Amino acid sequence: MLKVQEIRELIKLIDESSIDEFEYENDGSKVVLKKNDVQYAAAPQVQQPVVQEAPAQAPQPEAKAPVKEEAKEEAAEQIDDSLHKIESPMVGTFYARPNPDSDAYVNLGEKVSEESIVCIIEAMKLFNEIEAEVKGEIVEVLVEDGQLVEYGQPLFLVKE
Repeated sequence: MLKVQEIRELIKLIDESSIDEFEYENDGSKVVLKKNDVQYAAAPQVQQPVVQEAPAQAPQPEAKAPVKEEAKEEAAEQIDDSLHKIESPMVGTFYARPNPDSDAYVNLGEKVSEESIVCIIEAMKLFNEIEAEVKGEIVEVLVEDGQLVEYGQPLFLVKE
């Protein structure tokens, strides 16, 4: 089964290329990436959720509007290059906690390991747990709970 980081890398490579569609199957896992349809899917053949990116829509009332492009670029320029960025692997809604009554997965100053779940990204009613994929300390949370995030948008900064 492909790891989230491998899927991220595939999406990035396809996005930067002139390829419109890419399909990969291995050991019961299947990944289909389509650029022109704005739908990305990554689903093993076993009963696991399919991750798809929906076409841009108006934000729902309870969700906060995404940060404007200029503000995102300025924030990216201000991020210390020595810190590891945990980025969103998809477009969706960022949730810092498993449910409204629970504590956040991680807090500022908290230590994480590679397998630590740091948040959930909800896309098309599917809740995808995002792992830190790096060992270190959370030094900054860059998004708010309930905020819409884009593919590749930094979510956390980690001091390794």
